[in-house]
This record gives sequence, C-alpha cells and structure tokens, in this order.
Amino acid sequence: MTDITAKDLTLEEQASLTSGADLWHLQGIPAKDIPGYMITDGPHGLRKAQDSDQLGALQEAVPSTCFPPAAGMASSWNPELTRKVGVAMGEECLQEQVAVILGPGVNMKRNPLGGRCFEYWSEDPLVAGKQAAGLIEGVQSQGVGTSLKHFAANNQETDRLRVSARISERALREIYLRAFEYIVKHAHPWTLMCSYNRINGVYSSENHWLLTDVLRGEWGYDGMVMSDWGAVHDRVATLNGGLNLEMPPSHTDDEVVTAVRMGSISAEQLEAMAQGVLDLINKARPAMEKAKAENYRYDVAAHNEVARQAADESIVLLKNDDDILPLDGTKSVAVIGEFARTPRYQGGGSSHIVPNKLTTVLDGFKEAGVAVDFAPGFTLDDADQDAALTAEAEKLAGSHAVVVMCMGLPELAESEGFDRTSLDIPSKQIDVLRKVAAANPNVVVVLSNGAVVSVAGWQDQAKGLLESWLLGQAGGAAVVDVLMGTVNPSGRLAETIPVRIEDNPSFDTFPGGEGSVDYNEDVFVGYRHYDTSKVAVSYPFGYGLSYTQFEYSNLAVTPVGPTSAHVSVTVTNTGHVAGSDVVQLYVAPPATPATPLARPVHELKEFAKVTLAEGESREVSFDLDSRAFAYWSERLHDWRAVAGEYTIQIAHSSRDIALSAPLTLEGDGKHLPLTGMSTVNEWLSDPKGVAILEGIDGNALLKAVPDEPFARAMMMEMPLHSAAVFGYLPKETLDKAVEAVTKQ
Repeated sequence: MTDITAKDLTLEEQASLTSGADLWHLQGIPAKDIPGYMITDGPHGLRKAQDSDQLGALQEAVPSTCFPPAAGMASSWNPELTRKVGVAMGEECLQEQVAVILGPGVNMKRNPLGGRCFEYWSEDPLVAGKQAAGLIEGVQSQGVGTSLKHFAANNQETDRLRVSARISERALREIYLRAFEYIVKHAHPWTLMCSYNRINGVYSSENHWLLTDVLRGEWGYDGMVMSDWGAVHDRVATLNGGLNLEMPPSHTDDEVVTAVRMGSISAEQLEAMAQGVLDLINKARPAMEKAKAENYRYDVAAHNEVARQAADESIVLLKNDDDILPLDGTKSVAVIGEFARTPRYQGGGSSHIVPNKLTTVLDGFKEAGVAVDFAPGFTLDDADQDAALTAEAEKLAGSHAVVVMCMGLPELAESEGFDRTSLDIPSKQIDVLRKVAAANPNVVVVLSNGAVVSVAGWQDQAKGLLESWLLGQAGGAAVVDVLMGTVNPSGRLAETIPVRIEDNPSFDTFPGGEGSVDYNEDVFVGYRHYDTSKVAVSYPFGYGLSYTQFEYSNLAVTPVGPTSAHVSVTVTNTGHVAGSDVVQLYVAPPATPATPLARPVHELKEFAKVTLAEGESREVSFDLDSRAFAYWSERLHDWRAVAGEYTIQIAHSSRDIALSAPLTLEGDGKHLPLTGMSTVNEWLSDPKGVAILEGIDGNALLKAVPDEPFARAMMMEMPLHSAAVFGYLPKETLDKAVEAVTKQ
C-alpha cells in the first residue's frame, strides 16, 4: 500500500485519477506506484470482458458462475444467503483480478414493465436494502469492492439517458432513496454508481444535493462515486457535484486542469475527488496483490452449489391445488415447453454472464433419476404457433399422469435498454396450455420471467404454479428440487402480481414523455397502493406457499422509548415436514388526525426467515427504531414520528395478517412550524401553539369556534390569518401569536 495522498500529486495527476483509462480500468499512475485496477460488470455474477476496448460482445466474457438475478434472489428474503452468494462473487473477482464488481442494483420496481426489473430486487425498499446489503457484505469480505447502483431513481429504460424523474421529496426519502440509505449505513459499499437520468431536472452525475448534501453530508458516506457508463456530460459540473470518477474516459483531463486554474473547480474539490479514487485503490490493493501472488483459483463446483441453493430459495410456490406438488415419483411425467431445454436463466444487457455450467429442467430430472418425456410445445421466437407442436404436446399430455409445463418470457421480451409494453406472456404459450389442460387437468406450470407477468387469464388451467423467475445457471436443478419435494419451497413474492397492468399506481404516467416522467403516485408504490386502495391482486406482496404450515402465537409488543419498540412472536411449524417461513412485520400508522398526511395503510418494517423442523417452535424478535414509525415531513425537511396508537401486524403476506397488537408511542416531539398561514386546527393541535394563544387572550379563539358542525369545519381549516380577517380573533392577537412563535 502506498502512502501517497492526493496532496502529493500534480494537478494533472489528480485530474487523471478522476477519469478511467479505458472501458474497464482505472487510470493508474505507474510512476507513483498507483495501479489501474479493473472494475467490471455484475450484479449477479462476474462479467469480465475478454477485450477491454469493447463495450459490446456480451457473449465473449470470461466464464463465471451465474447466480440468480435479483428478481429471483429477492424472493428468498434471506440476507444470509445473499451474503453467501456475495462471498462467492468476491472470490471470482480475486481470481480474475477485478477490484470492483458493478452492482448490486437496488432501484425500486415502480412499474413491472420496467425493462431492468430482472436485476432489481423489489417494490419495497426494506427488502431491497437488506437483501442487497447481504450481497455487498459478502463481496467486500473478500477485499473486493462493490458499486451500489443506480443512484438514483433509475426506474425505467425508456429515455433513461436523459429523462427527468419528477418526484416529491417525500417519495424520494421514503421509497427511492431508502434502500440506498440503509445499505450505505449498514453495509458501507466501497463505491456507488450514479444513474443516467435527471432527478427534478438535474442529472444525477451533477447533483450536488444528491451526491454531497444527502449521500456524504447526511448519511456519512466516505466511499467513492462513479458514473454509469456515459452518464457524464460536463466534467466540471460532475466534480463540483461530488462525482469522483468518470467512466469510461472522455479524454478531457486537460479541461479539468484548465477549470481548476480558472477557478471553475476549487483545487480542494479536485483533490478530494482524486483522494476518493486513491482510497479505493488502497482498499483493493492487499487482496489484489495477494491473489495474484498466490495465483488464487476459486472452487467452481462449490460455487455452482451456492448458485443452486440460491435458486432453490428463489422459487415461489403460488398455487398447489389438490396437493399436486410435490410430484409422486411413481407417476409418469410429461414435460412440455421449450424453456425446459432452452432455459431463461438471466436477463439481457450489461449483466449478461457466460456461465461455467448450465443446468436445464430436463437435466434436473435426469440428475434426480426421474424419467420424463418431452415436447417443446412452442418456439421462443415471434413466429406463429406451429400446429404440429400443439398436437404433439396434446398427445404427450394425454398419455401421462402429470404435466410440467415450462412457460415464460422469451429473451427478446425483456432486457436492459427498453421497457416492456405488456404484462402478458406470448399468447401461443397460453393457447398450448389450454389444449394441454384439456387433455390432462393435472398440470403444473413453471414460469421463467425476469419481471411480473399476468396470470389472471390462464392460471385456472393449472393446479400447480411455480414462479421461478430467472434462476441462474443451476436453475434447472433447483426447479426439479422443488417439484420433487427434495427442497420445500420457501420463496415469498418481493413484488405484487397485479390482475391487470391498469391496476398499477403508475399506469397513467409510466414511462412519461417529452423528456420527463411524473411520479404522481408519490409513496403509494406497489403494495402500499394495492392494499391501501383495496385493489384486487392475483398474488400479494410477501405471498408464498410451502409443503408445510406455519402458525404464529404469543405476540408481545413493548414500547422501549418515545419512538421505539420491541416485538416478539412465536412461530410454529404445524405441518409434517421441515420448512422455512418468512415472518413479516408491518406497521400501520395512527388514524387521522394524529397522522397529518396520507400514509399507506401499512408498511413492511422488519422480516426474518426461520427454518423449523416438523412441530418445532421458535421465538422471533424485532427491535423497531423511530424510522419504523416515521414519515418524511417536507415542511420540516426531516423524519417525523408522531404520537399516537400504531398497530403492529405479524403477517404471512401483506394481505394475510395473522396477529396484530396496538402500540401507543409518545412521538418524537417534532412539530410542524407555525405561521400566520397555519390553520386554526394546526395551532390548536400544537401544544406550543395553544400555549401561545392562551397566553395572549386566554381561550378567545376556542370560544370563537362555532358549535355548528359545518361552520366549525370551515373555521378549523382556515389559516389563522383568515380567521382574523373573518373576525374570529382580533388582528392584534394574530400579530402577537406570529411574533411569539417566530421568536421560539
């Protein structure tokens, strides 16, 4: 490790550190013993390009382990598992001399049509934050950095390089920045990657409020911020905004030097940005040098087993009528659907990995010793359905006891770079399903898709339904693990499956137009909207079946401070096989008027995955801090937890609340600022406001409030200034009250 700091470098050398050397390398300074380490794509495995000068050629990467993309692993609800995956990814980076792997991505799934939903985690920031934090901790435990992305509000692919996401401060804080905040404070990622888009008109790469005020100032982040590839449009603006590193290079280091000499960038700011890059290099150097000296090699077979475990826990059992699953090994099985031999195991774009092994569903059955017969049923292109394929599938289905039908989204249907236009899977697959189900009602559908698809129009044709997402290279074996009961499914939905795309709260505004998109749904994203508005869904957030059953009991809720609480509950496996359950804790806010603005009917605030043997019970406990009860107040520009009676809910899903208990909290004591334009109700609801008014003229204002309900309601919503205009209180009282509150 070098003792050199940015202060020891020339202005030209400092400028050079803030831009890459090529597509995938830092710009080192060999004369100063500063190496130019490689940084390259993730996020669900290592994609190391064979050629550092090519951005494309996605099929020509170095082979590596393809773990399930985030859409799958999110459903595991298991940060310990994602940490295990992260450790394996870090080991592969050591072998390939990669100092930083670019990921994970934690942007919210605002709309299920988003083209990059396959590599994002959830519609909920807590699930995304905890799951991704585990991955980051695992990678960085190996001395390799991560790059948390895309900071922030990269929630669509349409016009993503320039679109301005117009979002309220509250929605940013509660939804779109929350996962980033959690990870920064708990997992300490070495780098963050800014997004392409603008936020309220300002490019993320130039956004001083985002990169400096919030990220570094409020959250205390001490790592490095790099650009997404090509997200820099103005080197001076980005350096002043707080961006350390431009990728790839625009070869404008001389412009940075000139800007410092002309005063457009302060010498101190450039030095600070260069120092961030040096700090990253120094963090990575020990592991890079040790791995190189020892010619480190990871265990390929062991990593494939990690990928298989991750895939096992990513699968969600949505439907199991007549206990059709697990399959009876004595009954004949027909496997239908091209996905069974041509798997969708990852999404398209910059995260495309060349796997070092790949297992199909057909391979999985063979490995399990289960003989099956196969028919492709349909092709994965846009061609019209071949009647001969349909007839073959019908005939095969009718001659077997059970049909496993593999359906989903073809590779061309979803990718980085474009958004989907429909929730539907190709109609020819559904047509084949209907013919197959008519020939044999014992059908289990296995879905392969990186983002939510509609199931409402066809799921009645199947007795069993597995949402298997995209499962990485070991997905075929994992699907068979669950089908045969070798693994008890434990996945839970990290996003709601709506009945129709029109039911999504962002339907009317996604993906916007003319260079901007309005987030009019505000904080009511995903289940926060569906549950609050009581919209029917196909399957709710947090949902998932098991081959056993779990019951909750002995809920205990204890306040431990004005805005914190301890919660415990007993979980019991009441079924006949071992299994894992996800205990979900939701908090419902106090009823109005205690809460002064619209809030979701409840929000997920904690969860825990518990594995129990048959008949086993275990106590699970949670500690809730003030953020579990707070909302972001745009008037205070701060978090606020109001006093009142909250409800703690222990649930199997957001729509299946098993136990609930009240919790009365004193609140954090923060009050909205009072002015002459604060309403009479706001003055009289605030102890300080009441004290001021009583100190001036006793209960004059209270006495002025009419008894008649309509008139009373009108007056209570009047600003104090208007109450004086209408003669409810003297102008002198108004002036004294405003003067008194201003001095506080």
